[in-house]
Amino acid sequence: MIDQLPLIGIYGGTFDPIHYGHLRIAEELSNIIDWDRIYFVPSGSPRLRDAPVASRYHRSAMVSLAIQGNGRFALDEREINRTGISATVDSLHEYRSEYGHATALCFIMGMDVFENIHQWHNWYELFDLCHLVIVNRPGSASMMALHHDVKEEFNARHVLTTDNFRHRSNGFIYMAQTSLLEISATQIRALLATGKSIRYLLPEAVSDYIQSNHLYSGRI
Repeated sequence: MIDQLPLIGIYGGTFDPIHYGHLRIAEELSNIIDWDRIYFVPSGSPRLRDAPVASRYHRSAMVSLAIQGNGRFALDEREINRTGISATVDSLHEYRSEYGHATALCFIMGMDVFENIHQWHNWYELFDLCHLVIVNRPGSASMMALHHDVKEEFNARHVLTTDNFRHRSNGFIYMAQTSLLEISATQIRALLATGKSIRYLLPEAVSDYIQSNHLYSGRI
């Protein structure tokens, strides 16, 4: 019998702020894929999107509060501690150096991000470093809208189950079916900027932190 590899999930994002949409996806994927651990990795200075509104310190603190009490979830601050622009491929190289090829790394991204993955720095290297787990997001385009290079990689690497993840450390793409909660960080920031309630959109501990630190007041 082939030895099974440990499975590590890596969930990157600005988390500005983290909310139940993020957390529910991570929880459902944990049930589907049965991670040994899933790391939440708040980004530092993203290359392909606007700078986050909240500071690195606050976004990391909010993630820590949101995932407390879940033994499978962990915070990884490597990107917020890194100077300069954050590149996902750099973090994945670090993970691979730390874990070697005796562990399967699974990087989680929304379909809206996968649509533009060909714009990422050294994006082809991702497949030498990890598996990709793609989740639908409200408003995502269809597979037909993918850039031809991305579509080619998808067709060559797509698997219908995650059974092989524990027997190979990288290279597959899996499309996960998870709940699509109509919650966005932009929506939450807009509510806060206009003094409206954000109750039930994110954990109470995160809401309390936002209020105590006067985050997003007047800023979307």
